[in-house]
Amino acid sequence: MALWGGRRYARAKASAVKRWSALAGLALGLLLLVGCREIRVKTLSTGTTAVLGGNQIIIVRDGATLGKLGIHAPVHFKSEFGAVLLMGPHDRTGYKQIVESIRANDVRVRVVAFEQAPADGGEPSAQYRSYTFWIVPNNEYRRGVRVEVVTPSDEPIASTYLP
Repeated sequence: MALWGGRRYARAKASAVKRWSALAGLALGLLLLVGCREIRVKTLSTGTTAVLGGNQIIIVRDGATLGKLGIHAPVHFKSEFGAVLLMGPHDRTGYKQIVESIRANDVRVRVVAFEQAPADGGEPSAQYRSYTFWIVPNNEYRRGVRVEVVTPSDEPIASTYLP
């Protein structure tokens, strides 16, 4: 016991003070990280598919849906899901997708992408669409999050919500 201003008080042990300061530092660190969210996305494949339609982003939760798109990939749907960006249709060969960035927060995933035309103009072909296929861990899945794809000049390409 010690006296301070005529009052008695108990001093905390040094180990308890260190423990509380470590917990306070951890709590502050967690508060700072709450606003930062990084999604681990793996680009599995890019290519073309004969499934016709317009520009769209499709969330894939099973192998049957992936097979209907003409994409075959080793996805473990128990622990991950897929996202497919389809662009087109095209009637000349050589189009490919360029993804500049993927950013996410709690309410939106924003993909900046565009298609690059073939330098030589391409050859005539049957209609097709180009695709990029990503695999994302299920623990990143947030029902109701808006997924939007825009060009580098911020023009909308496609959007959807996670079901």
